[in-house]
Amino acid sequence: MILKAFQEEGVTRVFGYPGGAILNLYDSLYDSSICHVLTRHEQGAVHAADGYARVSGKPGVVTATSGPGATNLVTGIANAYMDSVPMVVITGQVPTFLIGTDAFQEADITGITLPITKHNYLAKDVEELPRILKEAFHIATTGRCGPVLIDLPKDVQALEEKYNYPQEIDIAGYKPNVEGHPGQVNRAIKAIKNAKKPVIMAGGGVVRSGGYHELQEIATRGNIPVTLTLMGLGGFPASNHLYLGMPGMHGTRAANYALMEADLIIAVGVRFDDRVTGKLDAFAPRAKIIHIDIDPVEIGKNIAVDIPIVGDLKRVLQALSRRFQPGDTAEWLDKVNQWDKKVDLNPEPVDNKVIKPQQVINKINEITGGEAIIATDVGQHQMWTAQHYRFEKPRSFVSSGGLGTMGFGFPAALGAKLARPEETVFCIAGDGSFQMNIQELSTAVYYGIPVKVAIINNSCLGMVRQWQELFYNRRYSYSTFEYGPDFARIAEAFGAKGMKVDQFDQVEETIKTAMQEEGPVIMDFRVDSTENVFPMVAPNQPINNLMMDGSDV
Repeated sequence: MILKAFQEEGVTRVFGYPGGAILNLYDSLYDSSICHVLTRHEQGAVHAADGYARVSGKPGVVTATSGPGATNLVTGIANAYMDSVPMVVITGQVPTFLIGTDAFQEADITGITLPITKHNYLAKDVEELPRILKEAFHIATTGRCGPVLIDLPKDVQALEEKYNYPQEIDIAGYKPNVEGHPGQVNRAIKAIKNAKKPVIMAGGGVVRSGGYHELQEIATRGNIPVTLTLMGLGGFPASNHLYLGMPGMHGTRAANYALMEADLIIAVGVRFDDRVTGKLDAFAPRAKIIHIDIDPVEIGKNIAVDIPIVGDLKRVLQALSRRFQPGDTAEWLDKVNQWDKKVDLNPEPVDNKVIKPQQVINKINEITGGEAIIATDVGQHQMWTAQHYRFEKPRSFVSSGGLGTMGFGFPAALGAKLARPEETVFCIAGDGSFQMNIQELSTAVYYGIPVKVAIINNSCLGMVRQWQELFYNRRYSYSTFEYGPDFARIAEAFGAKGMKVDQFDQVEETIKTAMQEEGPVIMDFRVDSTENVFPMVAPNQPINNLMMDGSDV
C-alpha cells in the first residue's frame, strides 16, 4: 500500500535507514522501482529529504525505524516545520499490543513530534492506511507546506487488505484559503499607488509558491525596491537594480534603512522573524504594512498589519499585477541608491598567507556566475554566503533558517544534487557544522553524488566566538577547536577528493579543480579565525542601528 501510494504521488526517491520495526516495508522496497538512498544516520536522511524538497518543489520522503531511529529524525522534522518544507515521514513502531509497555525500541514519536508537524498519525487500522497516506501528502504539500508523520506498528505492516487509494480528499477543518479577498486586494492596490516610499520585503513563501515572476513584474513596473529575507534569497535576481540585499541582523545598509524609512511595506511570504525586525516596537515606524501570506496565523503575530491578505502568494500577486497602478517612486529610488547596497565583496588580503572567508565565497560566486545551488550549514559562513553570493534564481539557496540547525548543509546538499543532478551544487560549511554529519561522506561516495564542499575552517564556532567577543568581554568559553581534524585526509579515507588550502592565491585554482572532479570534493579553506560578520545589529536594537566593525560595541 505504501509503495503504491508513493508511485501515485509521483515519489521516485526515498531517504532512510532500516531497523527492526520497519523491516516489512524495507522487504517490499527490495523489489520496488523506487530508489532508496541509504544514508549513514537518520538525521542525514531527513536533512537530505529536506534539501531534495527545497530545490525540487516535491515532498521529501523519509523512512526510519522505531525508538532511536524515529527520535533521530526529530531535529530534521522541526527544521522542515520551521522553514515550511513539504515532507512525509514514515516511522516503524512496535506492534500494537506492545504500545505503552516500554517495549524494546519503543518511543511515542507521534507525541514527541506533535508540536513540530503539520499533522501526524498512529496508523493502527490497515483499512485506513490508504486514506491516511493520501491525507499525509495532501496536508504536507498544500497551504503552508510542512512535515507530516505516519507511525506504523510492525504488526499492521504485516497485514494485507484491499487497496483503495482515494483520488480526491476532503478533510473537515482543513481548507487553506488560496484566493485573496478581492476587497483587501483593492485596498492594497490603492495603497501601492499612493505610496511615495514603498518597499517589497519578500520571504520564503515567494519561492515556495512559485510567485517570483509575478513579484519581479510588480517590482519592475512599479519601480519598487526589493529586499529578501534569508529564506527568500533567489526569489528576486540579485543583479536587478531594484534589489537591496538581505534585511535584519546581518542585512545591508540599504535594506535596513529603506525598511525604517518606508511609508509602505509590501510583506510577501514573510513571518517578521526577530532576526529581521530587530526591536519590534521600533520596526518600520513610518510604514503602513500589507502582509500577504497563505498562513493566517502569521498575519499580525509579531507586527501589526494594516492590510492583511490571506491566500496563495502566486495567485494574490497575479491579482495585484492585473490591476496594478504604479505610483511615483523616482525621488525615493534616488534616496535608496545613495545608500551602500552591499558590503565589501572582495576584501584585499593583508598578505598572501591569510584567507578571508568572504574571499572564498566571492570566488565561488565569480566562478559559478551565481548559477549554482548553494547549501549552507549555520553560523558565520551562512551569513557570509547570504551577503556575498549573488543568487539569481529561485530554489538555489538551501539553508536552515528558522531552527538554525548545524549539520544541515552537507546532507541537504546531497538531496539537492539528487533532485537536480544537472546543476552544480556547493555546500558551504563551517568546521564545526561539517563534523556534525561528516559520516554522510560515505553516502556521497557510495552513490557518486558530486557535491563540492567548501569548509570555511576558522578552528572555532565562529558565530559563538563573535558574540563572545562583542558581548561577553572576549571570554571565549568552549568555542574554539584547538586540535581540529585534517578534513582533506578524512575525505581521502572515505574515498572522496580532499584539498587543504591555506593561501589566498590557491583559492581560485582549488575551486576550479574541484568543479572538474567527477565525484565529491572537500575543500578545507583555513581562513582568518578573527574575522567577524558585519554589518551587525545588536540584539533588541532597531535595524538601522548598524555596527560596521564592532568598534562601537
